[in-house]
Amino acid sequence: MRFRAAIDNVNTFFRIMQSLEKLQKKCIVKFTEDNMHVICNNDANEGGIQVWSQIKKDSIFSNYKIQSNSNNEITVTVSCEALMGALRSTSSVSSNTSGSSYETDEVVVKLAKKNDQAVLNFEISATTRAGRKVRTGHDVKIEVMKPVDIHVLLPSLHKLRTITERLRPMTDILAVRANHNGCLQLSINTESVKVDTEWKNCTIPQMMKEGASQETDDPPPDPEDMFSVLVSVKSFIKFLSSHVVSTTTIACVCQNHCLILYVYIGDVADAGGVLTFYIPAIIDDE
Repeated sequence: MRFRAAIDNVNTFFRIMQSLEKLQKKCIVKFTEDNMHVICNNDANEGGIQVWSQIKKDSIFSNYKIQSNSNNEITVTVSCEALMGALRSTSSVSSNTSGSSYETDEVVVKLAKKNDQAVLNFEISATTRAGRKVRTGHDVKIEVMKPVDIHVLLPSLHKLRTITERLRPMTDILAVRANHNGCLQLSINTESVKVDTEWKNCTIPQMMKEGASQETDDPPPDPEDMFSVLVSVKSFIKFLSSHVVSTTTIACVCQNHCLILYVYIGDVADAGGVLTFYIPAIIDDE
């Protein structure tokens, strides 16, 4: 997994984070081959405002290089305040430890690891008024969201909608879990109530079995291990409105990352189309 880019437009990057920092302590930043996505999806902020942004890489970066086993995508969670602090430190006119001012020549951000902690490393190259080259660094701790996932064939979306509507008054957050034995769970857990709804013998699609057989570096998962993601109840119910067109729906539960749902129009083997829904994981700010 590799990521490195020069930040050409620090001010724009800083202003984006400045506009989001008051909404949520942490955010999701997803780097792809063409875009940077910044997501704030926790309903806990005042007014329940959510932000789903997509910024073209060329608007902020140059010499952009990304590589990962997940379709060249890297997703991280990061403190908005810490990221703002790093961007602030790259200001074009600053002072070094000796008190003399310098002008920033280049700012490079890259994915790195320091003492087994994943970080975004900001490397600032600058020139003092006297013409001397200086280089400083700033690390921001991050959590890389690994795409550990499982595919499972869902029960009738109409039945899921009925159950989820009953859970909605009790909580804002829903846990979706599944394992390789075909167990699917919808769960809520609050200070006053805990509810688990479980289905047995759900089908694990062949796509999952074939994908697992290609992973030669890791042992196969324990069939009883549950893959889990926390999502917004409101978002899940909005997705369930697609029951009017669904005959078959496959869910991809990406551990602590997202829930991807493929709603087939017609039978899978001869589907007239597929609606794909992406529900990001709820971030725990605590």
